[in-house]
Amino acid sequence: MVHKIVSAIDVGTTKIATIVADIKSQGNIEVLGVGVVPSRGLHKGIVVNMDEAKTSIASSIKEAQTISGIRIDSAYVGVTGRHVSSINNHGVVAIPRNDRLVRSRDLKRVLSASRDLPVPEGKKLLHAIPRYYTLDGEERVKEPVGMHGNRLDVETHIITASVSSVQNLVKCIRSTGIDVDDLILEPLASSEAVLTEQEREGGVVMVDIGGGTTDIAVFRQGNIFHTAIIPVAGYQITSDIAIGLGLPFNIAERMKKAYGNVTPGMDINKEATVSGIENGHSASYRDLCDIVRSRMEELFELVLLELPSTDCRTLAPYGLVLTGGTANLEGLDDLGKAKLDIPVRRGRPLSAGVHGITDILNDTAYATTVGLILWQSNNREKSAWKVRRGGLFGGIGNLMKKLFHI
Repeated sequence: MVHKIVSAIDVGTTKIATIVADIKSQGNIEVLGVGVVPSRGLHKGIVVNMDEAKTSIASSIKEAQTISGIRIDSAYVGVTGRHVSSINNHGVVAIPRNDRLVRSRDLKRVLSASRDLPVPEGKKLLHAIPRYYTLDGEERVKEPVGMHGNRLDVETHIITASVSSVQNLVKCIRSTGIDVDDLILEPLASSEAVLTEQEREGGVVMVDIGGGTTDIAVFRQGNIFHTAIIPVAGYQITSDIAIGLGLPFNIAERMKKAYGNVTPGMDINKEATVSGIENGHSASYRDLCDIVRSRMEELFELVLLELPSTDCRTLAPYGLVLTGGTANLEGLDDLGKAKLDIPVRRGRPLSAGVHGITDILNDTAYATTVGLILWQSNNREKSAWKVRRGGLFGGIGNLMKKLFHI
């Protein structure tokens, strides 16, 4: 890959982030512009108000274009929400030719066989990611093309999503004049930004705690093993603070970010109070932290229920990587260690090879934003979702833009 300008849009429940980057080569990415605005019209990762969502997305795109000086025609888009589900499936084909040589078309056949499973009504295949191949009983073959054998098997991670939810998201983005290059499951994108190859090989759980959803991805032996989406995250914590302490939602959100502490066993002064950022609101520091800690303990319990095994030490010897905006809560890594009994670290998205306008991105809240660009840079699997362009008139519209700079 040589010198390619790409854009990505992270459509979250609390923020919309658009990024423009120049992929000069794999491992050499210059961020040219970032546009971040508050999100409107989304709930738990799903569009619930088309007009509000469109306005937020358009504002984010405009800001990224202004900073980068580049017009965005299309973008990679993240997908999340409770409507997403996953399963590991198996496919097998024979190599019928006399030379028994595995060719590219055999890989296509075996992947097609692994995708041949019943999909619930209203859902459609989003990703079909090959985890590893087996050739004549020899497991963990990563590149079977060019090898000889009689039987080729594949283990594939299948991800499905709601047709209507994805269509509404795509419609919102296209209504701003932007085409969708591809759709990427958000925990897969986030993992590109915060996990090391060593962690992927050894076994790791990544938990991206955003505003509306908590996204989970488990990697083993270098491959994706399990994904899940929990429709509980930072928004629910703020809501409980607002209700429990009698605060306006926006004040509760600011107090959570400024003072929330979930450190296990922390001795909190009962008399200490925290003041709101505006309108003179105040609350008990202990009550605030008790609410935040209780909700995060419950969230870790939900994460455990979504994992394919409760034996976390065996499942993920390299531990838990926390990312997403809510991962910034003080003491969250210590609480994670106490609840899951495995090593825990925070995952910040910036890595070697990413440079340019990156100040704002050096935060767990932007793991998905950066990861969407890295997914493309690292030549990961394209989604199985057929994202059709805007048709004849959409194509003409894009051509007019390029010719007349409109």
